[in-house]
Amino acid sequence: MTTPFPFTAVVGQDDLRLALLLNAVSPAVGGVLVRGEKGTAKSTAVRALSALMPTLDVVSGCRFSCDPGSPDPGCPDGPHEPGVFETRAARMVELPVGASEDRLVGALDIERALSEGVKAFEPGLLADAHRGILYVDEVNLLHDHLVDLLLDAAAMGASYVEREGVSVRHAARFLLVGTMNPEEGELRPQLLDRFGLTVEVAASREPDQRVEVVRRRLAYDDDPAAFAARWAEEEAAVRARIVAARELLPSVRLGDGALRQIAATCAAFEVDGMRADIVMARTATALAAWAGRTDVLAEDVRQAALLALPHRRRRNPFDAPGLDEDKLDETLEEFGGSDDEDPDQDPDPDSDPDPGPDGPGGGGGQPEPDDAPQGDGDAAARPEAGEGGQPQPSGAGEQSAARASEPFRTKVLSVPGIGEGAAGRRSRARTEHGRTTGARRPRGALTKLHLAATVQAAAPHQRARGRSGPGLVVRRDDLRQATREGREGNLVLFVVDASGSMAARQRMSAVKGAVLSLLLDAYQRRDKVGLVTFRGTDADVALPPTSSVDAAAARLETLPTGGRTPLAAGLLRAHDVLRVERLRDPARRPLVVLVTDGRATGGPEPVALAGRAARLFAADGVASVVVDCESGPVRLGLAGQLAGELGGTAVTLDELRADSIAGLVKDVQRRAA
Repeated sequence: MTTPFPFTAVVGQDDLRLALLLNAVSPAVGGVLVRGEKGTAKSTAVRALSALMPTLDVVSGCRFSCDPGSPDPGCPDGPHEPGVFETRAARMVELPVGASEDRLVGALDIERALSEGVKAFEPGLLADAHRGILYVDEVNLLHDHLVDLLLDAAAMGASYVEREGVSVRHAARFLLVGTMNPEEGELRPQLLDRFGLTVEVAASREPDQRVEVVRRRLAYDDDPAAFAARWAEEEAAVRARIVAARELLPSVRLGDGALRQIAATCAAFEVDGMRADIVMARTATALAAWAGRTDVLAEDVRQAALLALPHRRRRNPFDAPGLDEDKLDETLEEFGGSDDEDPDQDPDPDSDPDPGPDGPGGGGGQPEPDDAPQGDGDAAARPEAGEGGQPQPSGAGEQSAARASEPFRTKVLSVPGIGEGAAGRRSRARTEHGRTTGARRPRGALTKLHLAATVQAAAPHQRARGRSGPGLVVRRDDLRQATREGREGNLVLFVVDASGSMAARQRMSAVKGAVLSLLLDAYQRRDKVGLVTFRGTDADVALPPTSSVDAAAARLETLPTGGRTPLAAGLLRAHDVLRVERLRDPARRPLVVLVTDGRATGGPEPVALAGRAARLFAADGVASVVVDCESGPVRLGLAGQLAGELGGTAVTLDELRADSIAGLVKDVQRRAA
């Protein structure tokens, strides 16, 4: 078995280690979401935590790790004989990104259920993780329905499997830890709220600290066992502290003063719902127990707010998590009438033993200033470009970036036909979830039984099989898999004209607002997005296809304009992007959104070249829509002609709005040949 990297040997990352330890003390806190760039010890710290978890007494032979002191009365392996148990280490179970629903919650043997009438249940990862740690690396890449199931089980402490009239329930209480790199895509705000705490991690910029990280990692790689032995004493101390904090936790008093501070803080930061208040209360209580105290102090409330509120402050999917610490301090001071503290009591500064400068932090610790998210502070100070929007000659100085107008809700643009891509919310697709549309013979293991089709297949053979009783004689060949239709996510490739003809300040602001609105729609529908821009003499891939819609919004914000309109170059570059992406992810169908006024300038025969490039998309059957940005009383209709060459549809900026009565565009229709 591989020796894990010692938890106490992790350099820095005080907030990360503290959040993990608080959940180890009190799993009721609700888990930790660790956000950060690659290579910041996210996975290392989580895996190291498992070695610090106290050992467990479990009922011998129970697949669901029941506690012999209070076994689950509804355990599928029960009832249990008293006094028969064994002691083992707490498990850390990893949920892979490509896991199926059956692997997560467990699977029923439908064949035995039909033919033998027994509930044969194969436990999933939720059962394995009971009373341990469930770790989800890259949780933002996990399918939404799996995240929903995971968080529901974590909130209820139980997993329910309902399938074809057969019901199984088992306990599933675990410490949930998810890690993610925001560059690869965000979680929906509804799912973010379900995680108790969140931590932002980043690599240190201090050379001495970076040197120590490398030194320890190299020493561990050379001899993991010897390196772990050097930290055994510190590991034992933290393990003992977790046990002591767990024992102290029921005695910690959360007074009315601390409760008022918690409620006032959540109200001041306009947090939706009451989950934040409850999480803060549990976190503050765990902080006091971790510090060896029985009273919750203002410093515990402050630290709890820094861990529990930043990810709940997002009002827009493109907002970065964060918290105004000055406002937090003002709120705590205003409502700091601490009736729950003894004014004659002298707090003992040594009551919070600290394993050392590299050990886990205590309650009330302050986050490092470098961890605070940085906003675009100079956005409002960007100079305005001149008006007019006349095409500039190639090589002319580019204009500064225009700010996007207010985003709006767009009409649904979808790819025609039925695909088989990754689960999402845009286009029709054959998926594992959705409405049942038919039946087929199973390919591999049966996952979704079509009961009526199975009975129909078995019925003609009952006499030949010697049926004599009321039961139905079912064979493997009779089983039918249900085919379901749901929605898939697509690759939405934006091709944006940034030339001089689009450069008028008010016009480009409206164009960016429309693209930002479509990006918001892509975020909600779980699409991948890419961004190609063209101006001057060439086209650029401003953003290769990615799940991070935030990154596309950031590139759009700084997009400059000016120069000629190399429309053909933009289309050819987009065609190359789709060709490469088709090799990487052949099941994901593309949707091209071309944002232009239809003009083409620069080079010989620019209009003819653009037409030939557009016909490449039509030949490949790529769904497309042209967002016509032409304005003014006199319009040339070039965007509509271009849409015809693409085999797609043209919509104006006004028609793109969901509340517009003009042009009821629901799907992208390819023009018949």
